[in-house]
Order: sequence, then C-alpha cells, then structure tokens
Amino acid sequence: MRSLNLNTVCESAHCPNMGECWDNRTATFMILGDVCTRSCGFCAVKTGRPTWLDHGEPERVAQAIAALNLQHAVITSVNRDELEDGGAGIFARTLEAVHRLCPQTTIEVLIPDFQGNWEALGVVLDAGPDILNHNIETVPRLYTTMRPQAKYARSLELLERARIQGVAPTKSGIMLGAGETMEEAEQTIADLGRGGCSILTIGQYLSPSDKHVPIDRFVHPDEFDELGALARRIGFGHVESGPLVRSSYHAARQVTTFENNVAQISDAQSRANSITMAKRSTDGDADGGSPHPPLIHLSSL
Repeated sequence: MRSLNLNTVCESAHCPNMGECWDNRTATFMILGDVCTRSCGFCAVKTGRPTWLDHGEPERVAQAIAALNLQHAVITSVNRDELEDGGAGIFARTLEAVHRLCPQTTIEVLIPDFQGNWEALGVVLDAGPDILNHNIETVPRLYTTMRPQAKYARSLELLERARIQGVAPTKSGIMLGAGETMEEAEQTIADLGRGGCSILTIGQYLSPSDKHVPIDRFVHPDEFDELGALARRIGFGHVESGPLVRSSYHAARQVTTFENNVAQISDAQSRANSITMAKRSTDGDADGGSPHPPLIHLSSL
C-alpha cells in the first residue's frame, strides 16, 4: 500500500476489524485522495478542499490487488463534491483496471451520493461492480448532525435507481447508538427494504474523537439480533448485525451468501409488495388501498 501511495479506509476510519479482514484477503481501498469535502459527524476522515486528482490511482489500486492476491476488494472514496461527476469516472476506471488485471477478484464499490447526479451513478454501474453499496448510515432525524451535507431521501433514491439500472445487488448500512430509537431504526430498515436493497450491515456507532458526535449508548447484542431478524423477514439476501460490524465486514462472504440465497428471495418488487401487505394485514387496510402507503413500523412482522 505504502509503496503504491494508496489509502485504505480500514486505517483512515479506524476500523476495529482491520486485522481479521486483511487475514481473509479482503481490503477496502479509499480512492480520490484522503481529504473529504464533507464534514460528517461520525467520520474520522479529514475534511477540507482537495487540491488535485490522481489519474494514475486506478491502475495502482489494481496493481495492489494483484500483488496481494485479494479474493475480494472494496473500493470506496472520500466525497469530492467539487468535481462535476463526483469522482464517478475514477471509480469506473478503477473497476475497469481491476477487471483487467484481476479477473477473479470480486469488487464491491461503496460510493457517495454524487449529489444526486444520476448520470454519474450510471457511469459506475456500467463499469460492472459485483456489489453496489451506499450507506444510509443513520435515521433521518439525525442527519443534521451525522450527515449534514447529505439527504436521507436522496440516498434511498440512489439505492433504488441502482437496483433498477444495474445488475449488481445493492447494499447499505446503518449505525446504532448515536441517538436513534429502536422504532426509527426499524423504519430505516423498512425503507431500505422497500427500495429493494439486498444486503444490510448493522453495527455499533463508535465516535472517533471528542470532536465528533458522541456515543449515545452501547446497544445490547440482543437488539442487534432483533433488527437482523427483522431485516431477514423483510427479505434481505444477507444481513450482518452486531456491535463490531462495519460496512465491509465479511464483505467477501456477503457475495457468496447472497448468490446462494438469491434463489430463495423474490425480486425487489415482490419484496416491496410484501411490506405493503404486511402493513395492510396489521391495520385493516387503513390506507384505503392507496398505491403509495405511508412508511410503516415493522416490529410486529
């Protein structure tokens, strides 16, 4: 990594699972530099104004993956809101380089929201990732402190558009313990399920420093189990839920498990319909048959 002048989110974000993932021949590369244009309240990556774009980075990432003989690689980035395409072109070139040098390596991309630039999203999808990940991170009420430059609805729209436009399964993640209620967490999981998201990670929020959003509470493992079970009932193809789970935790296993489970899962529209039917069965069709029922609490599923 050092010799190729590359960044890993494993180190930049202080991930507690770094050793385990690296032992399993999985790593998460952070492209587009190490300075982010956003100031998320949970993130340890430094905020500032990036001053350059490294056009040689895609080839070096592919070289590193080949040298390390990785079976699975996750490629993520800082936000680069000053770029017209948000960095989508570099994502695509990185995917293309890895496909060329490491055809047996599966690739997950963990992308920013590109400020709602759906053409940029299409550029990434066209490059052929095996998994398209965009983290919802937290419940909508906490966005002003946790993701002040992001929009909850925009993140949901990105995931749904990716599911419709691409062939790769979509994935998202949420952190617990930042001040959300259990009901809010359940609702966020339901929102992701309604959009056809296939893979979900749920982990404990750990504040990187006293300058970041403080931890509200340490969530009991039983609550992680409950939310994981809820997500599976909704129909997510793979769920990782536990205190130390992070977005890329067991990322390689998620590809295999999802592929093994996909035959047992209805398509995204069927899952959305099942959520709607669950709502109607619990409230006596209180929405009057509206084609756009209100968001729901799913603790009774």
